[in-house]
Amino acid sequence: MTSPELEAFARAISRVLGWAYFLSWSGSFYPQPISNYMRKSTLGLAIDFPTLNVLGFCMYTVSTASFLYSPTIQAQYAHRHPEAPETTVRFNDFLFAAHGAVMCMVCYSQFFPKIWGFQVGKTQRASKAVLGIFWGCVAAIVWAIMIVRLRGRDGGYDASTWAWIDVIYVLGYVKLITVICKYIPQMWVNYKRKSTVGWSIYPMLMDFAGGWLSLAQLVIDSSLQHDWTGITANPVKFGLSNVTIVFDIIFMLQHYVLYRGSDKHLEEEEELAASWDAERERLIAERSA
Repeated sequence: MTSPELEAFARAISRVLGWAYFLSWSGSFYPQPISNYMRKSTLGLAIDFPTLNVLGFCMYTVSTASFLYSPTIQAQYAHRHPEAPETTVRFNDFLFAAHGAVMCMVCYSQFFPKIWGFQVGKTQRASKAVLGIFWGCVAAIVWAIMIVRLRGRDGGYDASTWAWIDVIYVLGYVKLITVICKYIPQMWVNYKRKSTVGWSIYPMLMDFAGGWLSLAQLVIDSSLQHDWTGITANPVKFGLSNVTIVFDIIFMLQHYVLYRGSDKHLEEEEELAASWDAERERLIAERSA
Protein backbone atom coordinates (compact mmCIF):
# COMPACT_ATOMS: atom_id res chain seq x y z
CA MET A 1 0.00 0.00 0.00
CA THR A 2 1.09 3.55 -0.67
CA SER A 3 1.19 6.05 2.17
CA PRO A 4 -2.16 7.70 1.25
CA GLU A 5 -3.81 4.28 0.93
CA LEU A 6 -2.41 3.20 4.29
CA GLU A 7 -3.66 6.38 5.91
CA ALA A 8 -7.11 5.92 4.39
CA PHE A 9 -7.16 2.33 5.63
CA ALA A 10 -6.17 3.45 9.13
CA ARG A 11 -8.94 6.05 9.15
CA ALA A 12 -11.45 3.39 8.12
CA ILE A 13 -10.25 1.13 10.93
CA SER A 14 -10.58 4.04 13.34
CA ARG A 15 -14.21 4.57 12.32
CA VAL A 16 -14.96 0.87 12.69
CA LEU A 17 -13.35 0.79 16.14
CA GLY A 18 -15.25 3.91 17.15
CA TRP A 19 -18.63 2.49 16.30
CA ALA A 20 -17.68 -0.93 17.69
CA TYR A 21 -16.83 0.58 21.09
CA PHE A 22 -19.97 2.72 20.89
CA LEU A 23 -22.15 -0.36 20.37
CA SER A 24 -20.32 -2.30 23.08
CA TRP A 25 -20.43 0.44 25.70
CA SER A 26 -23.94 1.54 24.75
CA GLY A 27 -25.22 -2.02 24.98
CA SER A 28 -23.80 -2.27 28.48
CA PHE A 29 -26.49 0.10 29.80
CA TYR A 30 -29.35 -2.34 29.17
CA PRO A 31 -28.67 -5.61 31.10
CA GLN A 32 -28.92 -4.04 34.57
CA PRO A 33 -32.23 -2.15 34.18
CA ILE A 34 -33.68 -5.16 32.34
CA SER A 35 -32.55 -7.41 35.19
CA ASN A 36 -34.13 -5.04 37.71
CA TYR A 37 -37.35 -5.07 35.71
CA MET A 38 -37.45 -8.86 35.46
CA ARG A 39 -36.80 -9.25 39.20
CA LYS A 40 -38.97 -6.26 40.17
CA SER A 41 -36.17 -5.40 42.55
CA THR A 42 -32.98 -3.35 42.82
CA LEU A 43 -31.46 -5.53 45.55
CA GLY A 44 -27.84 -6.25 44.79
CA LEU A 45 -27.20 -2.97 42.97
CA ALA A 46 -25.52 -0.11 44.82
CA ILE A 47 -27.49 3.11 44.28
CA ASP A 48 -24.19 5.00 44.40
CA PHE A 49 -23.39 3.54 40.98
CA PRO A 50 -26.26 5.17 39.02
CA THR A 51 -26.09 8.32 41.19
CA LEU A 52 -22.57 9.11 40.02
CA ASN A 53 -23.33 7.80 36.54
CA VAL A 54 -26.08 10.38 36.01
CA LEU A 55 -23.75 13.25 36.89
CA GLY A 56 -20.82 11.85 34.95
CA PHE A 57 -22.64 11.14 31.71
CA CYS A 58 -24.52 14.44 31.72
CA MET A 59 -21.22 16.31 32.05
CA TYR A 60 -19.58 14.08 29.45
CA THR A 61 -22.42 14.84 27.03
CA VAL A 62 -21.86 18.58 27.41
CA SER A 63 -18.10 18.11 27.07
CA THR A 64 -18.18 16.05 23.86
CA ALA A 65 -20.88 18.26 22.33
CA SER A 66 -18.74 21.34 22.99
CA PHE A 67 -15.67 19.86 21.29
CA LEU A 68 -17.75 18.81 18.30
CA TYR A 69 -20.12 21.72 17.79
CA SER A 70 -18.77 24.82 19.57
CA PRO A 71 -16.61 27.05 17.30
CA THR A 72 -15.25 28.75 20.42
CA ILE A 73 -14.06 25.54 22.04
CA GLN A 74 -12.66 24.24 18.75
CA ALA A 75 -10.73 27.47 18.19
CA GLN A 76 -9.35 27.47 21.73
CA TYR A 77 -8.32 23.82 21.37
CA ALA A 78 -6.49 24.61 18.11
CA HIS A 79 -4.74 27.54 19.79
CA ARG A 80 -3.42 25.34 22.57
CA HIS A 81 -2.52 22.41 20.33
CA PRO A 82 -1.11 23.94 17.12
CA GLU A 83 0.69 20.70 16.21
CA ALA A 84 -2.63 18.83 16.05
CA PRO A 85 -5.43 21.42 15.94
CA GLU A 86 -8.19 18.88 15.32
CA THR A 87 -9.66 17.34 18.47
CA THR A 88 -9.77 13.54 18.76
CA VAL A 89 -13.38 13.66 20.04
CA ARG A 90 -15.67 11.93 17.54
CA PHE A 91 -19.42 11.90 16.92
CA ASN A 92 -19.66 8.38 18.36
CA ASP A 93 -18.21 9.79 21.61
CA PHE A 94 -21.03 12.32 21.83
CA LEU A 95 -23.71 9.79 20.88
CA PHE A 96 -22.39 7.36 23.46
CA ALA A 97 -22.43 10.06 26.15
CA ALA A 98 -25.96 11.29 25.34
CA HIS A 99 -27.38 7.77 25.14
CA GLY A 100 -25.60 6.87 28.39
CA ALA A 101 -27.04 9.88 30.21
CA VAL A 102 -30.59 8.84 29.31
CA MET A 103 -30.07 5.19 30.29
CA CYS A 104 -28.42 6.16 33.58
CA MET A 105 -31.45 8.26 34.45
CA VAL A 106 -33.69 5.29 33.70
CA CYS A 107 -31.64 3.01 35.96
CA TYR A 108 -31.55 5.61 38.74
CA SER A 109 -35.32 6.07 38.55
CA GLN A 110 -35.80 2.36 39.30
CA PHE A 111 -34.83 3.04 42.92
CA PHE A 112 -38.11 4.97 43.36
CA PRO A 113 -40.96 2.52 44.10
CA LYS A 114 -43.57 5.17 43.28
CA ILE A 115 -42.34 5.15 39.68
CA TRP A 116 -41.63 1.48 38.99
CA GLY A 117 -43.05 -0.34 42.01
CA PHE A 118 -39.81 -2.28 42.50
CA GLN A 119 -38.56 -3.61 45.80
CA VAL A 120 -35.91 -1.28 47.18
CA GLY A 121 -33.85 -2.10 50.26
CA LYS A 122 -34.00 0.19 53.28
CA THR A 123 -30.24 0.64 53.10
CA GLN A 124 -30.25 1.46 49.39
CA ARG A 125 -29.57 5.14 49.85
CA ALA A 126 -26.68 7.16 48.46
CA SER A 127 -23.78 7.16 50.91
CA LYS A 128 -22.43 10.35 52.46
CA ALA A 129 -19.12 9.82 50.68
CA VAL A 130 -20.78 9.61 47.27
CA LEU A 131 -22.99 12.61 47.99
CA GLY A 132 -19.85 14.49 49.01
CA ILE A 133 -18.18 13.56 45.71
CA PHE A 134 -21.33 14.50 43.79
CA TRP A 135 -21.67 17.98 45.26
CA GLY A 136 -17.90 18.47 45.30
CA CYS A 137 -17.88 17.94 41.53
CA VAL A 138 -20.73 20.40 41.11
CA ALA A 139 -18.81 22.96 43.22
CA ALA A 140 -15.70 22.41 41.06
CA ILE A 141 -17.69 23.19 37.92
CA VAL A 142 -19.13 26.36 39.45
CA TRP A 143 -15.63 27.36 40.63
CA ALA A 144 -14.20 26.87 37.11
CA ILE A 145 -16.93 29.06 35.60
CA MET A 146 -16.27 31.76 38.19
CA ILE A 147 -12.51 31.68 37.54
CA VAL A 148 -13.01 32.06 33.78
CA ARG A 149 -15.41 34.95 34.22
CA LEU A 150 -13.24 36.75 36.78
CA ARG A 151 -9.69 36.02 35.56
CA GLY A 152 -10.14 35.19 31.90
CA ARG A 153 -9.41 37.70 29.17
CA ASP A 154 -11.98 38.87 26.67
CA GLY A 155 -14.77 37.19 28.61
CA GLY A 156 -13.03 33.82 28.54
CA TYR A 157 -12.51 33.80 24.77
CA ASP A 158 -8.74 34.38 24.92
CA ALA A 159 -7.27 30.86 24.99
CA SER A 160 -3.87 32.10 26.23
CA THR A 161 -5.25 32.38 29.77
CA TRP A 162 -8.27 31.02 31.66
CA ALA A 163 -10.83 30.26 28.96
CA TRP A 164 -14.10 28.40 28.43
CA ILE A 165 -12.22 25.35 27.23
CA ASP A 166 -10.93 24.99 30.79
CA VAL A 167 -14.51 24.65 32.01
CA ILE A 168 -15.08 21.95 29.41
CA TYR A 169 -11.95 20.16 30.61
CA VAL A 170 -13.34 20.29 34.15
CA LEU A 171 -16.56 18.65 32.93
CA GLY A 172 -14.46 15.90 31.38
CA TYR A 173 -12.50 15.41 34.61
CA VAL A 174 -15.77 15.20 36.53
CA LYS A 175 -16.74 12.32 34.27
CA LEU A 176 -13.40 10.65 34.94
CA ILE A 177 -13.75 11.10 38.71
CA THR A 178 -17.24 9.59 38.70
CA VAL A 179 -15.97 6.59 36.73
CA ILE A 180 -13.17 5.99 39.24
CA CYS A 181 -15.49 6.35 42.23
CA LYS A 182 -18.70 4.71 41.02
CA TYR A 183 -17.29 1.18 40.87
CA ILE A 184 -16.00 1.11 44.45
CA PRO A 185 -19.42 1.03 46.21
CA GLN A 186 -20.57 -1.83 43.96
CA MET A 187 -17.39 -3.77 44.69
CA TRP A 188 -18.03 -3.23 48.40
CA VAL A 189 -21.67 -4.37 48.13
CA ASN A 190 -20.59 -7.54 46.33
CA TYR A 191 -17.95 -8.13 49.01
CA LYS A 192 -20.36 -7.65 51.92
CA ARG A 193 -23.01 -9.90 50.39
CA LYS A 194 -20.40 -12.40 49.18
CA SER A 195 -22.59 -12.56 46.11
CA THR A 196 -23.18 -10.85 42.78
CA VAL A 197 -26.84 -11.87 42.57
CA GLY A 198 -28.99 -8.93 41.50
CA TRP A 199 -26.04 -7.22 39.85
CA SER A 200 -25.47 -8.03 36.19
CA ILE A 201 -22.03 -9.09 34.96
CA TYR A 202 -22.91 -8.42 31.32
CA PRO A 203 -22.33 -4.65 31.47
CA MET A 204 -18.81 -5.36 32.74
CA LEU A 205 -18.08 -7.75 29.89
CA MET A 206 -19.27 -5.18 27.35
CA ASP A 207 -17.34 -2.46 29.19
CA PHE A 208 -14.19 -4.55 29.00
CA ALA A 209 -14.50 -4.97 25.24
CA GLY A 210 -15.46 -1.32 24.73
CA GLY A 211 -12.49 -0.13 26.78
CA TRP A 212 -9.98 -1.85 24.51
CA LEU A 213 -11.78 -0.72 21.37
CA SER A 214 -11.91 2.90 22.54
CA LEU A 215 -8.24 2.83 23.49
CA ALA A 216 -7.29 1.39 20.11
CA GLN A 217 -9.23 4.12 18.27
CA LEU A 218 -7.53 6.85 20.30
CA VAL A 219 -4.07 5.44 19.54
CA ILE A 220 -4.82 5.20 15.80
CA ASP A 221 -6.25 8.74 15.66
CA SER A 222 -3.18 10.13 17.42
CA SER A 223 -0.80 8.26 15.12
CA LEU A 224 -2.63 9.61 12.06
CA GLN A 225 -2.06 13.13 13.36
CA HIS A 226 1.63 12.28 13.93
CA ASP A 227 1.27 13.77 17.38
CA TRP A 228 0.74 11.75 20.56
CA THR A 229 -0.60 14.78 22.39
CA GLY A 230 -3.90 13.62 20.91
CA ILE A 231 -3.88 11.20 23.85
CA THR A 232 -2.73 13.62 26.53
CA ALA A 233 -5.09 16.29 25.19
CA ASN A 234 -8.01 13.83 25.48
CA PRO A 235 -7.31 12.45 28.98
CA VAL A 236 -10.95 11.60 29.63
CA LYS A 237 -11.25 9.10 26.80
CA PHE A 238 -7.81 7.65 27.59
CA GLY A 239 -8.58 7.48 31.30
CA LEU A 240 -12.05 6.02 30.79
CA SER A 241 -10.63 3.12 28.80
CA ASN A 242 -7.90 2.24 31.30
CA VAL A 243 -9.97 2.68 34.46
CA THR A 244 -12.84 0.68 32.97
CA ILE A 245 -10.56 -2.21 32.01
CA VAL A 246 -9.03 -2.43 35.51
CA PHE A 247 -12.35 -2.43 37.36
CA ASP A 248 -13.95 -4.83 34.89
CA ILE A 249 -11.21 -7.36 35.63
CA ILE A 250 -11.92 -7.03 39.36
CA PHE A 251 -15.65 -7.52 38.82
CA MET A 252 -15.08 -10.55 36.62
CA LEU A 253 -12.94 -12.06 39.37
CA GLN A 254 -15.72 -11.44 41.90
CA HIS A 255 -18.40 -12.96 39.70
CA TYR A 256 -16.59 -15.92 38.15
CA VAL A 257 -14.05 -16.80 40.88
CA LEU A 258 -14.61 -15.35 44.35
CA TYR A 259 -18.41 -15.56 44.60
CA ARG A 260 -19.13 -18.22 42.04
CA GLY A 261 -22.11 -20.40 42.98
CA SER A 262 -23.67 -17.79 45.26
CA ASP A 263 -27.16 -18.36 43.81
CA LYS A 264 -28.45 -19.41 47.23
CA HIS A 265 -28.76 -15.70 48.03
CA LEU A 266 -31.25 -15.39 45.21
CA GLU A 267 -33.79 -17.56 47.02
CA GLU A 268 -33.57 -15.36 50.11
CA GLU A 269 -34.08 -12.21 48.03
CA GLU A 270 -37.03 -13.73 46.21
CA GLU A 271 -38.63 -14.55 49.55
CA LEU A 272 -38.11 -10.95 50.65
CA ALA A 273 -39.60 -9.71 47.40
CA ALA A 274 -42.65 -11.94 47.84
CA SER A 275 -43.24 -10.69 51.40
CA TRP A 276 -42.80 -7.08 50.20
CA ASP A 277 -45.39 -7.61 47.44
CA ALA A 278 -47.79 -9.19 49.92
CA GLU A 279 -47.40 -6.26 52.32
CA ARG A 280 -47.98 -3.78 49.48
CA GLU A 281 -51.14 -5.58 48.40
CA ARG A 282 -52.38 -5.60 52.01
CA LEU A 283 -51.86 -1.85 52.34
CA ILE A 284 -53.63 -1.22 49.04
CA ALA A 285 -56.56 -3.39 50.16
CA GLU A 286 -56.81 -1.48 53.48
CA ARG A 287 -56.89 1.87 51.67
CA SER A 288 -59.55 0.63 49.29
CA ALA A 289 -61.68 -0.56 52.19
